[in-house]
Amino acid sequence: MAGGNWSLTNQPVLPGLYMNFVGAAETAIQSGARGVVVAPVKSHWGPIGQFVEVSNETTIKEMFSNNESNGATAYTTLYLSLLGGPKKLLAYRLADHSAAEAVVTLKNTAQTPVDVLALKAKYTGTRGNDFKVTIQPNLVVASQKELKLYEGNVLLRTISLGDGTVDVAIASINEDSGNKWIVAEKVGDGIVADVSGVVLTGGNSGISGITNTDYIAATEAFETQDFHVLTLDGVSDAALRTSLVAWVKRVRGEGKGIIATFGGSKAEDIAVDAVSKSIARSIATDFEGVVNVGTGGKMNGKEYTSAQVAAWVAGLIAGQALKESTTYAVTPFEDVTRRWTRSEQEHGIQNGVFLLVHDGRRVKVLRGVNSLITPRQGQNNGWKKIRKIRVIDQINSDLQRQAEDNYIGKVNNTEEGRIALIAAGKQYLQTLASENVIESTGFDVTLDSRFYGSAAQFQPADDQVFLAWTADASDVMEQIFGTFNVQ
Repeated sequence: MAGGNWSLTNQPVLPGLYMNFVGAAETAIQSGARGVVVAPVKSHWGPIGQFVEVSNETTIKEMFSNNESNGATAYTTLYLSLLGGPKKLLAYRLADHSAAEAVVTLKNTAQTPVDVLALKAKYTGTRGNDFKVTIQPNLVVASQKELKLYEGNVLLRTISLGDGTVDVAIASINEDSGNKWIVAEKVGDGIVADVSGVVLTGGNSGISGITNTDYIAATEAFETQDFHVLTLDGVSDAALRTSLVAWVKRVRGEGKGIIATFGGSKAEDIAVDAVSKSIARSIATDFEGVVNVGTGGKMNGKEYTSAQVAAWVAGLIAGQALKESTTYAVTPFEDVTRRWTRSEQEHGIQNGVFLLVHDGRRVKVLRGVNSLITPRQGQNNGWKKIRKIRVIDQINSDLQRQAEDNYIGKVNNTEEGRIALIAAGKQYLQTLASENVIESTGFDVTLDSRFYGSAAQFQPADDQVFLAWTADASDVMEQIFGTFNVQ
C-alpha cells in the first residue's frame, strides 16, 4: 500500500493517497480501531522467525514457555504487554544459528537392533531437553503399543502407536492433533522397541549469539505486518535504540503509522541521575513516533526495568480507544523502582519522558507524552501527545484504504469525480464529529486552492488530486483549574 508524506518539491512516484498532516488538521477516528502490538522475544521454545498471536498467559506458556533462564525474555515481555490490553499481540521469536531441536533416536526389535525412529522436539530450544519418552505395550491390548511423553515428571501426552511398526508409529505421532511437542521421522524399518524414560538431548535455544543485527533484521519482517505499536523485550542497548528509532522514522515517513516504546536499564532507572539519563534518551530521539519510558515498576515481588515496563505501555497504547488518553491510566504495578520528586516529574514531562508515579494509593501514568521535545515545521505541541499521534496515524490509514478501495484507478479525475471524493471525505469527518472525536463545527474538505481556481500557483498532473482538510481535534481534560471562594 503506497502512501506517506509528500512535498511540493518531492512528489511521490507510486500511485497512492499521500497526506500531509499539520497541526491545524489533526483528526481522529471512531473508537477501538487500532490495537496491534509486535514484540521480538527470546525463548527456549516456539517457532523462530514467525508471527505468533498471543491472546492469554496460557498461550505464552504453551508457545514460548515461562522459563526465563539464560536470557529468555518471552514470558515477561508478552505477559506485561497483555496486561496493557492490546487488541492483538504478535510475538516474533529471535534466535541465532546455534538453535537446535532436542532429539532421541529409537531402535527396532530385531536381534541386532538398528535405528528406526527419530523423535525431535517440535521447536528448537533447551525446553526439549526436558522431554522423556516411554514406549510400552498397551495395558488393555497387549498387541498394541503406546507412547508416553513427559516433561520432567509431568505427563504431557499418551499416543497410541498401533502395532508399533515404524510407519504406523510415525503416522500416529505426527497426525495426533493433541501432540504439540514432538515430531517423528523415519530412519529405518521394523517394530519400535520398548523404552523407558529415554531423554531427548541436543536442544539449544540460540539465545547467546543474538545481536543487535538480529533485531534490525527482524524489522524487515515487521514491515510486512499490519501493526501499530512496537516494543522490545527489555533490551535497553543505546546503539540498538538508535537504529530502531531511525527505522521508525523511515517507515512513518513512508506512511506506516507505528509507535515504538523503549526504556532504560535497571541501573539507569535507579541511578542518582536517573532523571538526566531518562531525559537524555528523549533528547537523542526527539520524535513523536517513539515513547521513552522513564521508570521501572514493582509487581508481585518482582522488579521490572523501564525497558520491560515499555511492553506494558505498548499494550496500553494499543488497547485504548482513540478517544482515550494514557494520562492517569492505572497500572498493574504496586510501586515504581524509583519515585521521582515533583520537580523531577515536571522536568521529565517537559522533556518527553513517559512516567509512572505512585500517588499514595496506586501507580498510574503521569501524562501520555511521547519523546518529541521540539516540534518541527508543520507541527505544534499537540504532536507531543500519544493520543494525537495515534489519531493522526489512524486517519491516514483510513483515508489510504478508502482511496485505494474506492477511488484510485476507479474514478475518473474529472470535476464530477473530485466532487464525489470530496463528498466522501466530508462524510468521513461527519462520522468523526458524531463520535465527538473532532469538533462538530468547522470541519471541511475542499480542493487545495494552491492547485485549483483562479489563484492557483501550481498545475496538477492529469492523474493527481490535491485536497485540503480542516478539522479541530478534541482532547481530554488533563488539567483542571478552580477557584474556591470562602464566604
